[in-house]
Amino acid sequence: MSSPPLPGPLAHLEPLLGHYGYWAVGAVVFVEDFGVPAPGETMLIAAGVYAGAGRLNVVAVGLIAFAAAVAGDNLGYLIGRVGGRAFVHRWGRFVFLTPKRFEAAEGFFTRHGGKIVTVARFVEGLRQANGIIAGTTGMHWRRFLAFNALGAALWVGLWTTLASLAGDHITAIYDEIRRYQLYVVLGVAVVITGFVVRHLVRRHRAR
Repeated sequence: MSSPPLPGPLAHLEPLLGHYGYWAVGAVVFVEDFGVPAPGETMLIAAGVYAGAGRLNVVAVGLIAFAAAVAGDNLGYLIGRVGGRAFVHRWGRFVFLTPKRFEAAEGFFTRHGGKIVTVARFVEGLRQANGIIAGTTGMHWRRFLAFNALGAALWVGLWTTLASLAGDHITAIYDEIRRYQLYVVLGVAVVITGFVVRHLVRRHRAR
């Protein structure tokens, strides 16, 4: 079966996806999730379009993307856990991140990191960095793994389902969702700020 043409901004992935198929999906999603600038989300959507056209199996795309997303973020977590703390203590003072402030951030992420890890999957920038941040701040690995897997399942499920059903219309849907992503980012920022303020107020009262 010939490869269907990919619409709009997905077209540049057509040679890669057409030649390597599932391997391309797994590799690109994997490397994006530990900080490498790769079009993981775009590749996932393109694979969903292929699945909708019968070129790939939608279940296989979903399972491979899910496994790659979880594995990539866990590699990021390992990078943050092994090297992040030393890096922060050595260089953090140059960006006003003192050991005392880092300790407060570590405690905050330990308590509320699950929400951040799950939501981060849908936010460009956070998706690539959340594993490293979780590892650097010392979030418990099993907790990170659970919320990361939840976020990956929701993210993969959303885009593979939408792309396979929407076909050529997926770029219009994607553009519309990305248009409102700023509001999502702002909403997440407000929530995080609220948690931080509440944490600081409680610490101040405890003194």
